[in-house]
Amino acid sequence: KMMNVSRLVSFFAAAAMAVSVLPAASMPKASPEMKMTTDIPTNVITPDKTETRLGTLEFVDGVPTEATSQKVWDHLDFSRAVEAMIMTTPAASLVGFRKGIRQWGPDNETMIYWHGRLDSKGLLLTGNTTVVYTFMWIDLKDGPMVMETPPDVLGIIDDAWFHYVTDFGNAGPDKGKGGKYLMVPPGYEGEIPDGYIVKQSNTYGHWLAMRGFMKNFEADPVVKNMKEHFRLYPLGSEPKEVNWVNVSMKAFNTLHAQDTTFFEEVNEIVQEEPNSAQDPEILGLLASIGIQKGKPFKPDARMQKILAEAAAVGTAAQRSIIWRNRDDNVVLWPGSKSWERGFAGGSHEFKNDGVSLINSRTRFHFYATGITPAMVKPPVGAGSTYVIGLRDAEGNPLDGSKTYRIHVPPNVPAKRFWEITIYDNQTRSFLQTDQPHPGVPSIAPDLVTNADGSVDVYIGPKKPEGDVNWIQTIPGKGWNLLWRIYGPEQAWYDQKWRPSEIEEVR
Repeated sequence: KMMNVSRLVSFFAAAAMAVSVLPAASMPKASPEMKMTTDIPTNVITPDKTETRLGTLEFVDGVPTEATSQKVWDHLDFSRAVEAMIMTTPAASLVGFRKGIRQWGPDNETMIYWHGRLDSKGLLLTGNTTVVYTFMWIDLKDGPMVMETPPDVLGIIDDAWFHYVTDFGNAGPDKGKGGKYLMVPPGYEGEIPDGYIVKQSNTYGHWLAMRGFMKNFEADPVVKNMKEHFRLYPLGSEPKEVNWVNVSMKAFNTLHAQDTTFFEEVNEIVQEEPNSAQDPEILGLLASIGIQKGKPFKPDARMQKILAEAAAVGTAAQRSIIWRNRDDNVVLWPGSKSWERGFAGGSHEFKNDGVSLINSRTRFHFYATGITPAMVKPPVGAGSTYVIGLRDAEGNPLDGSKTYRIHVPPNVPAKRFWEITIYDNQTRSFLQTDQPHPGVPSIAPDLVTNADGSVDVYIGPKKPEGDVNWIQTIPGKGWNLLWRIYGPEQAWYDQKWRPSEIEEVR
């Protein structure tokens, strides 16, 4: 008996020692044996003490101490703010764009445009240098608005949360002939007359983008076509021409914030738009950090500190999703280290089999602008498609002090044209150099073409010798590029054609 007792003591001592060396948790004391006592699985018990990335978490029989709860609330507020930033960047992006448009005049009355090629003076996400751009903010708070559209344009309307509403023009229901659209606000119960292409929206605010195509970069006919045909006016009113403001070579900002003012931008949309326009889970994330419809957004000193850190981490997360992506759906050409899909996931709603593609949506909205199916799966010969160039042929980030070459084989499957355009990694806007139009479009009259019809594009700080296609960069500054095709043809979808990698010229 003495030997059995000794063995039992040794066994329990060893067991106690084994528990004591576990770094992650300190098990609670066992409850006294009662009549209704049963064996409780250890995996449903909260230990009295646990080591985590938040530090030591302590509990008294499952109840967190005050210090532990404070750590956890700080963590929840921080993590939810990071996630809220990732999920609502689309809205902040449009608030930034709206602010830029309103600088030139009021909603529903002001159409900003570039009379000619888009230049690098203004800050706006991933434009191109080949079309006439126009932008407008449409507000339906006072009721439905009639929009008459020009022929032969590419137009998009997205709502205030950056959800797709409609195309108009070549990829829209008017099929490029021009049409008469009726924009209907949420909750409208009035009569809808016949004779319109009706588009019911979930929000009051809308972003309009319209692009017109120049020949030999002659803007006058394109602008004339837009001005003569575009009208916006309340339902039941006489057609009204908007105020066209030429912002060519004007410096202004349309980008969203990346510090704590980001959350103020999102709060604007929350306060202005009905809750029904956004997913309840996203609105719940925002409410958990103090952004809720009908309530003032006034974070205290503690929350301001948390939001500042969350904005920094949220921005880092979005930049990591772009430049250090780990998703397979960005792959366009297997084995390529230079090129990735512009619209990853194959859906303008960023959904696949009922699952939201959060990284794909984040990647697009932080980098670019404009949501439409015509950019994801454009009809053959219509719309536009995009490929992002983020790295060189060896997988290294693109360096403004080095010179690179892209070889464009002949017979590019583009019904309209193609273009290579470069952007500042910081702003995702045109790289601001001595060149006002940092791109090489196929329709440029001075495009240098090889004997076989191919084209070589050089990108670097100094122009190579001879007659070459060259885009300037800045030593010490990173950059990226977009390859665009307007009117992609079947060979593009069949992947029978592709440009070279972005090769460093040594």
